[in-house]
Amino acid sequence: MRHLYRCPLRWADLDLLGHVNNVTYVDYLQEARVDMFRTHAPDSRSEDLAEGVVVVRHEVTYVSSLTFSFEPVSIECWVTEIRAASFTMAYEVFAEDEAGDRTVFLRARTVLTPYVFATERPRRLNDEEKQALTRLLEPDEPVRPAAARSSRCRAVTTPCTSASPTSTSTGTSTT
Repeated sequence: MRHLYRCPLRWADLDLLGHVNNVTYVDYLQEARVDMFRTHAPDSRSEDLAEGVVVVRHEVTYVSSLTFSFEPVSIECWVTEIRAASFTMAYEVFAEDEAGDRTVFLRARTVLTPYVFATERPRRLNDEEKQALTRLLEPDEPVRPAAARSSRCRAVTTPCTSASPTSTSTGTSTT
C-alpha cells in the first residue's frame, strides 16, 4: 500500500536557480516517511518506527527540476523489502495536473534500521513492527527503469555534457 503525503514547498528550499535544492529532497522523504508511520501505526509501540530508526543508505534519482509552487508537492512512499534488522522504502515525488498526468521530479529508495539511541546500537524488528510494515509492502521496482535512461549518458566512464537536470546518484545532482 502506498502512502500519500502532501509536502508544502518553502522559499528556503530553493537554490539560486529557483529549483528545490537537491539536499532538500531528503528532508521531504523524511517528512513523508514519518507521516506514513504515524498514520499507519496500529498502536503506540509501532510509532517507534517514526522516531527510532536510522538511515543506512539513500539512493536518489533526480528526474526533473521542481520549482516553487503554492500547491504542495505529492510524495508516495511504501515499503519494498523487510529483513530481520532493516527495511527498504521507495518514494516518488510528483505533481499531477487536472487530467491526472503525473510529472515525476524524483524517485528514491532508503534502507533503514531500527536503532536504540540509549545504547547506540541497531536492533532487530519486532513482530508488531514487521506486521505494520507488511501492510505497506509492495513489490520492488527499480528506482530508474532502464527504458527511462537517457541515451546521451550511457557509460559511467563517458562524461555526460548534457544540460539535462537528470542525475542518478547517492546525494548529488546536476541541478
